[in-house]
Amino acid sequence: MEHKGFTVWFTGLSGSGKSTLAQMLAAELRKRGFKVEVLDGDEVRKNLSKGLGFSKEDRDTNIRRIGYVCHLLSRNGVVAIAAAISPYKEVREENRKLIGNFVEVYCKCPVEKLVERDVKGLYKKALAGEIPNFTGISDPYEEPDNPEVVCYTDREKPEESLKKILRTLEELGYIPPESEKDYSEAEEEKVKKKLEDLGYI
Repeated sequence: MEHKGFTVWFTGLSGSGKSTLAQMLAAELRKRGFKVEVLDGDEVRKNLSKGLGFSKEDRDTNIRRIGYVCHLLSRNGVVAIAAAISPYKEVREENRKLIGNFVEVYCKCPVEKLVERDVKGLYKKALAGEIPNFTGISDPYEEPDNPEVVCYTDREKPEESLKKILRTLEELGYIPPESEKDYSEAEEEKVKKKLEDLGYI
């Protein structure tokens, strides 16, 4: 069965759980028979956006590039999952218009909690002034106005957030509900063979 392509766009501050949820969602959708590509902000910067800095202009260019790749993938029946801070509303909205089938997931987590978590030690450095233009500390982050999903990652388990995202994708008609999941071709063949063996077909 051909699935239609769409983009799930994770936005939120550094360390808010975007990459974790993006990978969990990708694994679940692959299990359900979707073709999936994950575009992670850090990875994209190494490959697609090498040489770009962290000025507003460079950040916008980076997010537009990710959006364009998501647009191409979605147009060709692939589920594109982007996990990038994408701090500016305007460019996220541009991507929404370009892609069309666009689901925004806001990973919301208070800065205090992120500073506490600070797995990579980035917030500590940013607060000490060692990292300029750090989103949420010395650079702005514009919260989405109407995201399709808000995951409160300071108080939800990743599994709870994932369920919420999947439920929204089902409600919006992007993925079939679990109960209506199609049989895979191999399973269908098995059923057919069984019916043939029993003389029903």
